[in-house]
Amino acid sequence: MEVRAQVKEWRKQGLSVGLVPTMGYLHEGHKSLIDRAVKENDRVVVSDFVNPIQFGVNEDLSTYPRDIEADKKLCEAAGADLIFHPTPEEMYAPDFSTYVEMQKVSEGLCGKSRPTHFRGVCTVVNKLFHIVSPDRAYFGEKDAQQLAVVRRMVRDLNMDIEIVGCPIIREADGLAKSSRNTYLNEAEREAALVLSKAVFCGKEMMEKGERDAETILSAMRKIIEAEPLARIDYVEMVDADSITPVTKAEGRVLTAMAVYIGKTRLIDNFIMEV
Repeated sequence: MEVRAQVKEWRKQGLSVGLVPTMGYLHEGHKSLIDRAVKENDRVVVSDFVNPIQFGVNEDLSTYPRDIEADKKLCEAAGADLIFHPTPEEMYAPDFSTYVEMQKVSEGLCGKSRPTHFRGVCTVVNKLFHIVSPDRAYFGEKDAQQLAVVRRMVRDLNMDIEIVGCPIIREADGLAKSSRNTYLNEAEREAALVLSKAVFCGKEMMEKGERDAETILSAMRKIIEAEPLARIDYVEMVDADSITPVTKAEGRVLTAMAVYIGKTRLIDNFIMEV
């Protein structure tokens, strides 16, 4: 109710509102979303909420990193106006029983190994949109399937919200920024570079004219499989909007992967229009 009241005041003043949904433990990737939102809106809300219903059984809900004080500092430095940091009890009543389900777009890639994940994502994002009523919402392209799922939900449910995708932010050595990188020990951190190496390899092959999906994916898998600490969940090429598999790189294609480095599951991808 406090968030709604504040947004209502902004609306009375004719101000536009941007929302950056996050699970906290903010890093440079999140900051890039906030920076973009600050540029494009009069006021910016950052939601900081580890959403329990998008975690499956035996996933890392209890150990997911949290640091609200550091998050506040980053948000303030980036120019955000409000942090929404609810408790799970505030977001979900004890007898909560309403979920947003999606078919097809949510079923491939991460949806195969995390079958309830996108139901949780769609439900919480829907709730955040209803609470904040933003003009625009900002999502990172590192979670490319999530971005496609949210865009489809907004289209299918006729939501009057612009969804803005923002580029992947990487460490100096290429590793995509992720809150889960903190789980990696020194050897695993070095091993994790096979994800970005595979991404850069696949991208270069497509830039040089290769269009056969399996040829590109085989080269990428070979890089990952050469690392003893790496175990592939998937490496696939799909249509970037429908998330359906393709055999040839045509149109707007997403080449995405999920790889376990030790016990830590990391994702990376690239999108190309060919």
